[in-house]
Amino acid sequence: PRVIEQTVREKLPEGFQRSEFLLEHGQVDMIIHRKEMRERLGKILRQLQGLPARDNSEAENA
Repeated sequence: PRVIEQTVREKLPEGFQRSEFLLEHGQVDMIIHRKEMRERLGKILRQLQGLPARDNSEAENA
């Protein structure tokens, strides 16, 4: 945090790098396998756009 504070020249909020802080501020923080990234990102984007979730048969054909 000290390096970031020196770079942006601002005091950073307490716990700003913790996953709980990110979640509270609308950030997505996940550790997933690279092979799952495309499907997971699509799922997140569909959810944020208010679109229905795809069923497994649709996902396999995409």
